[in-house]
Amino acid sequence: MKNIFENLPSDLSSENFVDLVKSKNVQIERIVSFGQSSPESGWYDQNESEWVIVLEGFGTIQFEDGSEITLKKGDFINIPAHKKHKVSKTDKINITIWLTVFYN
Repeated sequence: MKNIFENLPSDLSSENFVDLVKSKNVQIERIVSFGQSSPESGWYDQNESEWVIVLEGFGTIQFEDGSEITLKKGDFINIPAHKKHKVSKTDKINITIWLTVFYN
């Protein structure tokens, strides 16, 4: 058995992405952030839908229409395929741990 809170990266100068499960129709990923955000230019525009929950810390997701949502510990959202979005900020004091599920 494994634990989502184990083996956290010691170098937090960039986000850390770890695939937990990956198949043809689903990908489950742990992301560890520490103050990072998406690049200013460009949006995530994925072919699959994305369900995401924050397990620790907080992160703010901005959508192309200008709306934003801040997810804190326990909050989750489902982002439909091709809904353009990006991470505008994450906690700079504590780590943020995201669990994402990409699915068709």
